[in-house]
Amino acid sequence: MSGFIPYGRQAISDADIAAVEAVLRSDYLTQGPAVPRFEGAVAALTGAAHGVAVNSATSALHVACMALDLGPGDVLWTVPTTFVASANCGLYCGATVDFVDIDPVTWLMCPRALAEKLAAAKEEGRLPKVLVPVHLQGEPCDMAAIGALAREYGVRVIEDASHAIGAVQAGQKVGACTHSDICVFSFHPVKIVTTAEGGLATTNDPVLARRMELARSHGITREPAEMTQAPDGAWYYEQIALGYNYRMTEMQAALGLSQLDRLEAFVERRQALAARYDRLLKGLPVTLPRRAADNRSALHLYVVRVPADRHRGTFDAMRAAGIGVNLHYIPVHLQPFYRAMGFAPGDFPQSETYYREAISLPLYPGLSEADQDRVVATLKAALAA
Repeated sequence: MSGFIPYGRQAISDADIAAVEAVLRSDYLTQGPAVPRFEGAVAALTGAAHGVAVNSATSALHVACMALDLGPGDVLWTVPTTFVASANCGLYCGATVDFVDIDPVTWLMCPRALAEKLAAAKEEGRLPKVLVPVHLQGEPCDMAAIGALAREYGVRVIEDASHAIGAVQAGQKVGACTHSDICVFSFHPVKIVTTAEGGLATTNDPVLARRMELARSHGITREPAEMTQAPDGAWYYEQIALGYNYRMTEMQAALGLSQLDRLEAFVERRQALAARYDRLLKGLPVTLPRRAADNRSALHLYVVRVPADRHRGTFDAMRAAGIGVNLHYIPVHLQPFYRAMGFAPGDFPQSETYYREAISLPLYPGLSEADQDRVVATLKAALAA
């Protein structure tokens, strides 16, 4: 058997290493100039007015919820087919969490299901305060439809774009917040670009941006205009809100800035590999991912769906052959922690059907065509067994 092929991995260049080394030789390892530069670069890239960098996308989701005043008595909705952080961020704020099922074709938050659930929730007096649509695989949700429904019902929107930096919808970059209040990105090593660990929230609202800045750094300000009294001296600061230590380091920001220079190349390579998968897998008994004509997916993942009765066998056979397939994601409502809240199998059937069929194939810029051929050949053999 040849070497192990992971489902995703970082692409680190000499320029990335030099950028991090330069910070290590500088005066600032944290709270220096690299983080604001990175924030400005991502904001400019997406077309948003503000960027707020933090130490993970989970932290970004949390401070986004805090900025929108989510709290006890409020409700947050997201999809079951996501990483647990998309839901947990609501619990961090003391809110209740519920879910909207996915569309059987796009595998993203279903606007029809959302419309029906919002109408019922309005009648019951249980409208959510915050909605978190998730751009699974890097494919943008139908944000025009979701945004219109959110405006109709007075719901705030946080886009979970952890998979989707570099994605485009209807000519606009994901992160521009055209149909949302805040958009969150992840820079984990297997994502499109990496800061090792890290996240960032974009917004067009200066008040929300400032609230997130305070929340990421203990709720502390050194701005006299925000203080309750005149400063006692140059050392003076005030805690004016409850916050956390969610700061991004200078090394992480420098790595992110260097990686952003290759974002387009990364996405183009993923597009080419995905198109090649599309061709090589045609005719197999699998459902290929759908990419909308007016979207450019960032293609963090390439997910296929296989018949449920062949799912476990196919997955295990590929792992045994050194192909690091994965599954994104176990429906959040089926996790023991959420089942203890009252969620149960059958609550969100489309997400549960997806879980019984989905397999994430290897996809990353450094994946060679020879390795991709091996992935496809192994999948074919596993399905035929």
